[in-house]
Amino acid sequence: MKGWFITFEGCDGCGKSTQLGLLRSFLEENNVEFIFTREPGGGRISEGIREILLNGKNAEMSDECEALLYAASRAQHIHDRIEPALKEGKVVVCDRYVDSSFAYQAYARGLGMEFVSKINHFALDKFLPDLTFFIDLSPEEAFARKHGADENDRMEQAGLAFHKKVYEGYLAVAKAYPQRVVVLNGRQSIEEIARDVQTVLCSRGVVTK
Repeated sequence: MKGWFITFEGCDGCGKSTQLGLLRSFLEENNVEFIFTREPGGGRISEGIREILLNGKNAEMSDECEALLYAASRAQHIHDRIEPALKEGKVVVCDRYVDSSFAYQAYARGLGMEFVSKINHFALDKFLPDLTFFIDLSPEEAFARKHGADENDRMEQAGLAFHKKVYEGYLAVAKAYPQRVVVLNGRQSIEEIARDVQTVLCSRGVVTK
């Protein structure tokens, strides 16, 4: 029995963590077997790569190195957590996945979809999400909620112009994959967004009441 692979995407500060916490409670209440994981990370080796990628001291990292490290972390993550859980028929909920690479590296870093798709071929070929929730909130609004960027997070320190490109990348991905990507209005209340998520999960058969 194959499980469901669900991912959450959006600009830093869009409210993903809050919605993931509410989703966890919703799945528990409905007796759904699941795991929660994140990218970069999800396992010992992948978490080690995460520390390198997000460390604010690694400002000299090249764009190509960054993209390759994300892809390497993803391949290990699939091996360690995603594939085993899906084979067990569980719902896998992941905070960021390959769409982040499209938005951040292909679009914002300017590496292009072809390059990013090639290095993520393993993930795209067999482990594309069944469903992706994109919380649509501009970086200006998202950063205002966070009261600025984290000085210890290399990605957050990239600047507003960079994150505007990230946002444009997400909008392009959502347009390219309308059957998979569900766009959530990030300007709604926390409760309204959570209800939208739950409605989609019930309509798709992920949760049966």
